Amino acid sequence: MRYRPLGTTGIDVSAFCLGAMMFGAFGNTDHDDSIAIVHKALDAGVNFVDTADVYSGGESETIVGQALVGRRDGVVLATKFHGPMGPDRNQKGNSRRWIVAEVEASLRRLQTDWIDLYQVHRPEPGTDIDDTLSALSDLVHAGKIRYAGCSTFPAESIVESHWVAERRGHERFRCEQPPYSILARGIETSVLPTCQRYGMGVIAWSPLNGGWLAGGRHLKDETGRIPPSRRAVMLPRFDPTTPASQRKVDVLPRLEELAADAGTTLIGLSLGFVLAHPGVTSAIVGPRTHEHLDGQLAVADVQLDDETLDRIDELVPPGVNLDSADSGYVTPAEESAWRRRRPVGRR
Repeated sequence: MRYRPLGTTGIDVSAFCLGAMMFGAFGNTDHDDSIAIVHKALDAGVNFVDTADVYSGGESETIVGQALVGRRDGVVLATKFHGPMGPDRNQKGNSRRWIVAEVEASLRRLQTDWIDLYQVHRPEPGTDIDDTLSALSDLVHAGKIRYAGCSTFPAESIVESHWVAERRGHERFRCEQPPYSILARGIETSVLPTCQRYGMGVIAWSPLNGGWLAGGRHLKDETGRIPPSRRAVMLPRFDPTTPASQRKVDVLPRLEELAADAGTTLIGLSLGFVLAHPGVTSAIVGPRTHEHLDGQLAVADVQLDDETLDRIDELVPPGVNLDSADSGYVTPAEESAWRRRRPVGRR
């Protein structure tokens, strides 16, 4: 396992970060088996684990907490807040009120006294970033978290957060967690350069693009159709009938060929691509089964040469998302046609 500095924090983390989203009701419902997967990853040299309160309604954090009993000191532990965690309208978001309450719940579920990296799961334009950073700073000073980070923030929001932190004397975001894969390269244009400019670590989520790059699962069958997936029922971006999905299906066979030429699997090509960017610290691998983890650990040492990276660029140009939904966040201005078209200055 390779290790890299987490931005300018002075912490070294494994190039693979174990993502725990698939532990619990959303994925692997067997707690003992999930714990065994965590232990296998740790034994293989992974020292970085990422989860979130909203994953399976807190169940993922509970599983991770159980898995780290007796091994907590050797793990850089990251979790996130923002998503709804109950019926009350204020049991979510980026407000001070919610942050100081939810961190206590995460600490209990994780069975720990501190969280190494506490991340804002998504931006919330209606909440003053000053309030969010102020609350996170208080948690750092109280010893409940070591560092604050953000996830899926646009470059302009990252810049604003650093400006506010400097002006107000708050702790700043030390890490960003964006979506990044061969099929979703949008962050290359501004997010990654911005993170490099501010010395931030970058933990790439969905480096296998939600399974599209796991190898053979989304290729056409003998009838020329794309087999449906379980995720397509829940998330439109996994619907095999959309034009965006078709663009992915068209490029997958050529990526498979490229992986073979490079002497690796499609998974190895995909993870190697993400880790080849100098702005990326770790790639999040989120196994549901032991087999998934084994396939990912088997390619931990893959390093792609310039020729291979150039051939990837020919298939999917730098800065391009084949599916705009892979950005992980839509700004309010993009979301509403009315807001896009209204004259500047009018309400």
